Amino acid sequence: MAGEKSCRAAVTPGKRTRRPSRPQKINAQVQELKELSTTGNVRLMFQDEAGFGRINTPKYCWCRKGIRPNVPCLHIREYRYAYGAVEPLTGESLFLIMPNCDSDCMNVFLRELSHRFPEDHILLCCDGAAWHKSKALQVPANITLFHIPPYTPEMNPIEQIWRELRCQGFRNEIFSTLENVVERLCRTIRNLTAQTIRSITARQWIVRCFK
Repeated sequence: MAGEKSCRAAVTPGKRTRRPSRPQKINAQVQELKELSTTGNVRLMFQDEAGFGRINTPKYCWCRKGIRPNVPCLHIREYRYAYGAVEPLTGESLFLIMPNCDSDCMNVFLRELSHRFPEDHILLCCDGAAWHKSKALQVPANITLFHIPPYTPEMNPIEQIWRELRCQGFRNEIFSTLENVVERLCRTIRNLTAQTIRSITARQWIVRCFK
């Protein structure tokens, strides 16, 4: 189709690229934590951060036939960052808005997550960002970090939550101040229901960990 671009990854002829076997490792980790947990209640949660700011990208939208929509754009580099963790099995979640992506903000988020579920042990899956592996990281006793492999966003279903938030609250919008961005982000997050989170994130390999 005109205007579309495609690319193909280089693969050695005769060899098939294997995807990482981390889902099996996550399953084994869940079972091990169940045995070690004093309460017996283990939560499998997925964590990530996403930046929301005043730079917007025009997206497709509905309009009257024969009319070309006009979408204003801004290119002001001001951001706030949403830290999030979701539990696909129940749809429970925690979100915090932070000024930066660094170890200090990550420590604040981990403390809040630990306090939210004090009686449970949390297996928290996250990517390999520097602040997820920093020596300055202070991981609470009821949280175990599990790092997914590089370049495997399909293993972190919270990625689809960010997409949902952008679609529901930020499509073709411009914001005059960073405070307006934060206000819209908070309102859009509050509109997320547990049912919506479950429907987006509860993949079969995740659900099987608890069967």
